[in-house]
Amino acid sequence: MYKTILTEKSENIYTVTLNRPDVFNAFNEEMLYELQDAVKGSADDESIRCLIITGSGKAFCSGQDLKDFSEKKQTFREAIDKKYNPLIKQIAYLPKPVICAINGVAAGAGLSLALACDYRIAVESAVLIEVFINVGLVPDSGSSFFLPRLVGYAKAFEMCITGDRVTASEAKEIGLINKTVSGKTLLMKTAVLTAKRFASAPTKSVGMIKNILNKSFESSLDEILDIESSNQDIAGNTEDFKEGISSFLEKRKPVFKGK
Repeated sequence: MYKTILTEKSENIYTVTLNRPDVFNAFNEEMLYELQDAVKGSADDESIRCLIITGSGKAFCSGQDLKDFSEKKQTFREAIDKKYNPLIKQIAYLPKPVICAINGVAAGAGLSLALACDYRIAVESAVLIEVFINVGLVPDSGSSFFLPRLVGYAKAFEMCITGDRVTASEAKEIGLINKTVSGKTLLMKTAVLTAKRFASAPTKSVGMIKNILNKSFESSLDEILDIESSNQDIAGNTEDFKEGISSFLEKRKPVFKGK
């Protein structure tokens, strides 16, 4: 179905693999549109309850394919608004958990893609780089939004201004990623196990939690209290809430269905 990505659905988990290993999975126009389509498909399919994004070969994603960009003769604004920003918003607003399995270098917009996900696992050999400054550009595709929220202004400024490599170990220490593993096989095993745990959670609650947390940075306490209250009212009318109460009273493990 796709030329630049691979997709696999296993039960209620959907895995998308960036598949341009010869150019370290750099983004070209086709890949960006295919990613948009795949993420939309995961949103539309109610049976999918968790999404994993990873890369093939040695890299996760090295950012924009500069050769492809020069050939398309678009302005930066046109490329970002049409191809990158819609994808980042799709992932951030997807009412389902998104796991990024970082199998190698994540640079530029590739790092931005990883930052837009909800949970990040990386191999110990991975490096994360805000590479934009090295070619005289500014961070885009959401990096300026997500990065300081994850690591604080001072570290975000340092990463963006220096373009220095951040190892997986340091990324774990500063809160940029959630977990490190020793190799690619263990990476995907860990990602799938984590996805199964997330997928077994009450999916509607997960989606609302994402929404509340995203809004918390720009909202006042009064606004967040109101958002929590309205979302709790919705959650309290789901089948999963009824199952949670029943399982508690019956002293058994709940079986949530995402409804």
